[in-house]
Amino acid sequence: MQPDIGIHRARRAHLLKAMGEGVLILATAPEAIRNRDAHYPYRFDSHFYYLTAFPEPEAVLVLIAGRNGKRPRHILFCREKNPEREIWDGFRHGPQAARELFGFDAAYPFAELDKRLPQLLENQPRVCYPFGADAAWDGRVMGWINTVRGKARAGVSAPAVIADAHALIDEMRLFKDAHEVEFMQRAADISADAHLAALRACKPAMGEWEIEAELLRAFRRGGCQAPAYTPIVAGGANACVLHYISNDQVLNDGDLLLIDAAGEYHGYAADITRTFPVNGRFSGPQKDVYEIVLAAQAAAIEAVRPGTTWNAPHEAALRALTRGLVDLKLLDGEVDGLIESEAYKPWYMHRTGHWLGLDVHDAGEYKQDGDWRVLEPGMALTVEPGLYFRPGKDVPGHLENIGIRIEDDVLVTPEGRRVLTQAAPKSVKDIEEAMREH
Repeated sequence: MQPDIGIHRARRAHLLKAMGEGVLILATAPEAIRNRDAHYPYRFDSHFYYLTAFPEPEAVLVLIAGRNGKRPRHILFCREKNPEREIWDGFRHGPQAARELFGFDAAYPFAELDKRLPQLLENQPRVCYPFGADAAWDGRVMGWINTVRGKARAGVSAPAVIADAHALIDEMRLFKDAHEVEFMQRAADISADAHLAALRACKPAMGEWEIEAELLRAFRRGGCQAPAYTPIVAGGANACVLHYISNDQVLNDGDLLLIDAAGEYHGYAADITRTFPVNGRFSGPQKDVYEIVLAAQAAAIEAVRPGTTWNAPHEAALRALTRGLVDLKLLDGEVDGLIESEAYKPWYMHRTGHWLGLDVHDAGEYKQDGDWRVLEPGMALTVEPGLYFRPGKDVPGHLENIGIRIEDDVLVTPEGRRVLTQAAPKSVKDIEEAMREH
């Protein structure tokens, strides 16, 4: 897919304006060895990709703010063309094509980084770089700065201020533009189709791994480049393990199956969780718990709108879940007091959502000046309440090993909200009908 030069150059220009002065240095992710000479599938750094759309490893972005009448500069360092390596590993853009295709003022070979960076840092007041993210790069950047410091007697000054580049980019990434929303909606649509395929395929005595295979097939068939995260396919008691990823057990008649899985489309993630009965019919206790979680999610989604705080959906979900736990006779007392004492925590131990975008747990602060952030149009988040009943003295037998989570992706709009993942069935009626049809 051809990058939109205008969008990414505009993002870099916005960042340069936020910087005000100095030089920004941002490297993409390195390739990672899986074993011996085999690599993991390559995935770029999200901050780097957000600003460049450049997909190759061994690449560095350098932005230089304009000062003293000079124009800002957008510079890329990347791998050179290498016909022999391209036979083995595939196409490389090379500096010239990268400059033209991705909208840079200049592009240089990655091998020239150590020679050119000290020159670019000379007489600059500050450098923006994500210090602490990678020790090897920290040392390399400090080496460039020290090289410039060594020229002090020649009247050359080194950057006196080091600023966190990620903090500036995080704030930009928190607000999705139309280009990003389009990709996120596509990821959501493909992922919803995958959940429907898994639901329709499911039956007792299948393996969790077989359901995972249905999901992965649907992701790739729809155009996702990879799963957005390791799929959770958790039958029965496994659904009570929040990050269960073994996916190696047989599905039993009468159990529930919790699937937390979604695809990544051109870097952008979806994140969906659905829970349904392996045999296609909710039992009485399963349905009772499911309806509590569904009501909690509906209340939380209703709380997503401009002007409310980040924590409002969580508070709405907590109230509904706690009321449900009272109805199930697991808790006794006033809802407000039970929430204040966190009496719900044995069965609901996580929060109700997170930011979503290029990363599944996306960039952006949740508080500002100590207060929960106010939701604004363009923000995207998940809404994912749940209840989990591991066997114990406070859990009656008919609720044991019931684990239910329901998760959707929600975009804050000027009018309120848009649920990106609504195509994945989640009402008891819709789930049972879809399973009955197959």
